Amino acid sequence: MSDAAQPTAAEVRAAADAVKTALDRHLQAVERRTGDDDPAVYDAFNALAAAAEVYDELLYDRYDEVTPFEIPAAEDSLPPYAGPEEPHAVSVLIRRDYAVAEPARLLAQAQRLAELDPDGQDGEAAAAGAGMHAALGVVFGEYEADEIASRHAEFGLEEGDSTLWVSAADELPEPGEWLAAPFDEADPALVVCRFDASSVFDEEDDLDGDPDGVVPQRS
Repeated sequence: MSDAAQPTAAEVRAAADAVKTALDRHLQAVERRTGDDDPAVYDAFNALAAAAEVYDELLYDRYDEVTPFEIPAAEDSLPPYAGPEEPHAVSVLIRRDYAVAEPARLLAQAQRLAELDPDGQDGEAAAAGAGMHAALGVVFGEYEADEIASRHAEFGLEEGDSTLWVSAADELPEPGEWLAAPFDEADPALVVCRFDASSVFDEEDDLDGDPDGVVPQRS
């Protein structure tokens, strides 16, 4: 960045003052909140995040320094809850990512299942040794998702990010209504709580003494 484009020291100082003001307003909103989903707290949080981001950028541009903290951007947080006050139904949306770290182990597990029950998968199990696509179908068809999560290493899988959303509803949908596109109607404003796990949280968790790497929101 050229010297002409660099922010002035006064601009950096003004940005720091804006962070202080936003921090005070956030604390006031928290102290006066009327419930877990008070929109005033949400707005104050976003204002604090925006002010901190501006200050961080100006500080770096002017002095080549960064702040020792990170505030999630507004788009990374949940919007104010807009669902029913007393939900009569919930939807649980789960995503878990895995890397196929040991293909030979996965293929061996699928082949073992095929040998134990050669007719149980309508012919798919017999083809388990033919390729990864068939092997994945056999393993995930045999075991529940939670069991695979707890035993993933046995199947040659390596955990990636995961998230769980508990979403509120007034009533259950009609049977089969959403099966064609099960994730199209995932509305963040209806999320009662969510739990995220990612390796990006590991450093923060080590500092905080939390070994699980789980970040709950709106719980």
